Amino acid sequence: MKEVTVQELKEKRDNGEDFQLIDVRESYEFEVCNLSGELIPMGTIFEQIDRIARDKDVIIHCKSGGRSGVVVQELERRYGFTNLYNLRGGILAYAREIDHSIPTY
Repeated sequence: MKEVTVQELKEKRDNGEDFQLIDVRESYEFEVCNLSGELIPMGTIFEQIDRIARDKDVIIHCKSGGRSGVVVQELERRYGFTNLYNLRGGILAYAREIDHSIPTY
């Protein structure tokens, strides 16, 4: 499974790179804090495959990287995606290392 660090995500954003950011947490978690990605909860993502880009990099994240890692592996295995990246450490790592204003839970 391919991963990106929170520093690499910040760099992609700062450089204006074209990529898709998907948050697989639940809506109540998204309301607490988010990285302005698309919310597609883990429990519904396999019913919403058409929302996942195949023509650019897709970074998938959750709270700490566990759920998103499972999602990346399953999407690759079941649907043949080759453009997916797990955000190592999830939003907690982003809050800790990049943006201290993001509330954590």
